[in-house]
Amino acid sequence: MTEVLILAAALSMDAFAVSIGLGSKHEKNIRSLALMSGIYFGIFQGIMPLIGYLGGMGILGWVESYAKWIAFILLLLIGCKMIYESFSEGIEEDIVRITHKVMLILAIATSIDAMAAGFTLTLIDVNPLLACFLIGITTFLFSCLGVIIGRKTGRLVRTQS
Repeated sequence: MTEVLILAAALSMDAFAVSIGLGSKHEKNIRSLALMSGIYFGIFQGIMPLIGYLGGMGILGWVESYAKWIAFILLLLIGCKMIYESFSEGIEEDIVRITHKVMLILAIATSIDAMAAGFTLTLIDVNPLLACFLIGITTFLFSCLGVIIGRKTGRLVRTQS
């Protein structure tokens, strides 16, 4: 179970970082933003490992010989997308207006690694539903905390600028 708690904390860090950014940009409705952030990130971080686990159980033997190439292509596509997005503008405006669409995109983006981590759940002796629940709850807590920390640190940064 210790492995699952460490995994949950590690998987929560990207949602935590995004939540800090969200909190630093917003002054009003911080409680509702913290709750929205926690719910979106917690649900997706909890569901994605389960999808990875089920996928790992079902296709592990089928793709085993191609796993390196599949991983290479996926990482290449993600890297190319990141490079493309670094040259595009407009994300700043999207983050200022937090909508359910923006939160959905952020939740999916931050939980892709959780799906990959779900494959590893097939390797350890743990109840996958309990593990995914713990990952989701941990992410929920870290995300709520991240918004609150972001609000406090955002104010400090704005006053020193």
